[in-house]
Amino acid sequence: MILDNQVTVICCTPTYALRMAEVAAENKIDLANSTVRALIVAGEPGGNIPETRQRIEKAFGARVFDHTGMTEIGSLGIECLENPGGVHILESECIPEVINPQTLKHVKDGELGELVITNLGRLGSPVIRYRTGDLVRLSRKLCTCGRYFARLEGGILGRVDDMFIIRGNNVFPSAMESIIRRFPEVAEFRVEVYDQGGLAQVAIELEPQPSADGEDLCRRVGAAINDALSFRAQIRTVSPGVLPRFEMKSRRFTRRTEVDKNENSSRVKP
Repeated sequence: MILDNQVTVICCTPTYALRMAEVAAENKIDLANSTVRALIVAGEPGGNIPETRQRIEKAFGARVFDHTGMTEIGSLGIECLENPGGVHILESECIPEVINPQTLKHVKDGELGELVITNLGRLGSPVIRYRTGDLVRLSRKLCTCGRYFARLEGGILGRVDDMFIIRGNNVFPSAMESIIRRFPEVAEFRVEVYDQGGLAQVAIELEPQPSADGEDLCRRVGAAINDALSFRAQIRTVSPGVLPRFEMKSRRFTRRTEVDKNENSSRVKP
């Protein structure tokens, strides 16, 4: 359909962009030389995860633009052409604030906090000081594009309830994805966080490309995670096609929350 209709812009989740690229490669469709010039991605972190962004742009031969929005609020943010790697909040449509999610106090510009929004443009659905659950770093400096609209550096960095603590370090799923996506041999992955002996543990399943050396890939991914995040993950490979693919928002990260002590296992609650 993209080729037949000479599509120039695609709007989708980052996950679905990667899925389309994977299927195109399987069917020997050359997306990089198609008419697509831009992809607008939203719905999940990924558009501003450099490694994920680069993989999409390489596959399509096109520029990726990150976008943010919420059903309750409407469209919130746009990525300017001149300064990729962040999203401008449309302050003509809403009032943004950033707070500490524990104390509810405002944080300084550039500090990590939870985005709070008051919308201005939805007269039939007013939302006042709505806690989005999104973690951001907000800057009010003049952007190179000339806009003074508040800018979320790195886009949406994660969710308040997605953060987990490993060896005293705060870790977000987007940080894990950033590392794993550095390796083009990884076709898909899944991460599970669980408690063992009072400590959080991380188990990762990697689905390698058919030509990849799975054992070597596990070793290199493990070393990269340890170097960047200072903990060792349990990593194993699975057969091609085993891990699920997603057409909307991905569900690559899960937590074990109920432990069956008799079997030393647990049931997963995504």
